[in-house]
Amino acid sequence: MPIKLIADSGSTKTTWCLSDGKKKKKFQTPGISPYFLSAKQIQDTIVNDLKPVKNNIRPDEIYFYGTGCGSAENAKTVKSAIRKVFSGASIEVNHDLLGAAKALCGNDKGIACILGTGSNSCYFNGKKIVKNSPGLGYVLGDEGSGAYLGRKVIQYFLYNTFEGELMDKFINRFNTNATQILDAVYKQPLPNRYLASFSIFLAENRGHYMIENIIEDGLNDFFFNHIYKYRESWTLPIHFVGSIAYGFKDVLKEMCGMYELQLGNVIKDPMDGLVKYHN
Repeated sequence: MPIKLIADSGSTKTTWCLSDGKKKKKFQTPGISPYFLSAKQIQDTIVNDLKPVKNNIRPDEIYFYGTGCGSAENAKTVKSAIRKVFSGASIEVNHDLLGAAKALCGNDKGIACILGTGSNSCYFNGKKIVKNSPGLGYVLGDEGSGAYLGRKVIQYFLYNTFEGELMDKFINRFNTNATQILDAVYKQPLPNRYLASFSIFLAENRGHYMIENIIEDGLNDFFFNHIYKYRESWTLPIHFVGSIAYGFKDVLKEMCGMYELQLGNVIKDPMDGLVKYHN
């Protein structure tokens, strides 16, 4: 049985699974995004942080699903970096959205959505992605994502919109100020991860009407701008994967009920589905 190394990579973290058909082991490294990292930096991340490399394990097949890898140029960059580390392996690099669709839908038709640090969606026909609502990234899009929701949290803080209790909780939780926030967003690397880190404040303060409004508005923006654009949404299940989707699945269930849509699987991590798909 060939040894397979499967990766699901977002902007924040990459989950890897080494499988020989019987046993599987999971590992984590920092996120690998060709939008933010060069081929050399990706190679260094794999060499320095991936345990199978340190243990000198050589997989026969590698399936990498990563953010930004829908672009042929970006996929080439990632594949080149992986090949430098695992020169003898068969390597496939695809968009993380295809990985999400395979994990969520298997070989069935459905709408597959990612709600993590970033967001994306597609109509999957059981074999391939047929339609994809444009992903515009954290500056212009990423509705419903951690970065999108985290940005709203920061805005409420900087505009002094939060009520006194929430302002105090924010200050105690993050111990930051406007100068530090603006520097991190506009001058430091990986601002999308930074923005997404503030979405935890929403999960920690559920029940307050301001918190619920931010969550509902952010997810509603995702439904309106993306799920609504697929006519298949009205006849097929809507599946979700990612930390935001899993953390706020009660809101997703409520929205699907309100819009008369069929809620499918809601999972935090696509890896188990990907391992099943490839074995």
